[in-house]
This record gives sequence, structure tokens and C-alpha cells, in this order.
Amino acid sequence: MIVAAAHITLLIPDNNSLKGKRQVVRSLIEKVRHRFGVAIAEVDSHDLWQRAELGLAVVGNDEKVLSQTVDRVLHFMENQHLAEIIDSHLELVHLEK
Repeated sequence: MIVAAAHITLLIPDNNSLKGKRQVVRSLIEKVRHRFGVAIAEVDSHDLWQRAELGLAVVGNDEKVLSQTVDRVLHFMENQHLAEIIDSHLELVHLEK
């Protein structure tokens, strides 16, 4: 079993309140969950208006498929034009029985 874990940092440049940030982050998270069936949540920078940090996880048995899934999620998020991805990091963890 392989776990793909990604850390995604977003910039929300036109935002000026925590309420606006929550709206953008909630929208992105729900769209990604619905479309890709991955686990995703806001994991840091909760008190910053224009920055959000998300954690994403997906489990499978093929590194290539998992990497492609994460790439498709990142591409989808960029195409929503709600926030800019300013950093992302992917780690693949192999778990043995």
C-alpha cells in the first residue's frame, strides 16, 4: 500500500477577511473531494487572511497513478481561479504489511 500525501500552500490575493478566506477554502475543498474522492483539509495558517495551507492524502498501490491523481487535483484547483498555488510538496510513503 502506498500513501500519497501532499502539502499545498495557497495565496488568495484579493481577500481581505477570514470570512472570505473560509469561503474560498471551503469551496475548493468540497469541489476537490467531490470530483476526486481524496482526503483534503486545511492544516495551517488558519489566522492569515490571504494564505491557506491544505493537506491532501490518497491511498493506492501504484506510484504513477497516485502522482497523476495529485497532479490532476493541483491542475483542477488552479483552473478554479479562486486561489493561486504558491507551493506544493508530494511525498509517497510505502507501507508494508
